[in-house]
Amino acid sequence: MSPRPRRSAQIPHLQAAIQETAWAQIAEFGAAALSLRAVARALHITAPAIYNYFPSRDDLVTALIVDAFSSLADSQQAALSRLSAASPQEQLVALGMDYRQWALRYPQRYQLIFGTPIPHYHAPEDVTNPAASRALLSLMQVIQRLYTIQNPPRPHLAPMTPALEAMLTAWQSAGLPLEREVIYLAVVIWSRVHGLVQLEIGRQFPPHITDPGEVFQREIRSMLIQYSLNGE
Repeated sequence: MSPRPRRSAQIPHLQAAIQETAWAQIAEFGAAALSLRAVARALHITAPAIYNYFPSRDDLVTALIVDAFSSLADSQQAALSRLSAASPQEQLVALGMDYRQWALRYPQRYQLIFGTPIPHYHAPEDVTNPAASRALLSLMQVIQRLYTIQNPPRPHLAPMTPALEAMLTAWQSAGLPLEREVIYLAVVIWSRVHGLVQLEIGRQFPPHITDPGEVFQREIRSMLIQYSLNGE
């Protein structure tokens, strides 16, 4: 077997080029069809040149997952920065709308992290979880602010089961200094937003819903009322 080329002999910024080419191939053929050899052919390089950066396809997929979560987290933080002086309620609405816009702008990234799993691929949690947690952090921080600054009435929710309370407590113990109810609300609000985004990306809304964004925005504002987060 011929030796792998040294990194110094590679194309400048080859790692970034590999990832961008991989995204393009995922957009065209789907994540399950991604292969290092196909990426190498598209870049007109030998497959061993990629192995210096990504020894296997799974290593490349993991890097793309981290890249996608990081992109989403950056977008969410930017949305908050643009509304730094706004009320927490308006910030929460902005986060929801930004989440949808990011997903529509980067559907291949969205589907890689939230869509159909890739057969035989298992994400290394110690690598992907920090990026995934960061993507949810902005939402959690805004909900926590609603509780600590404006102190709205507690939402009308069913009592937590011991099993759920244990899970949320474990999440707190892992380094998340937020109230359990805040963590819970962030998860369920995200899940409802996620469901609408999946319907829109999959073109599964009924044909008369010509602007899913209108449904989306009303649902976010409705959640503020339903979960007693509207400050009233």
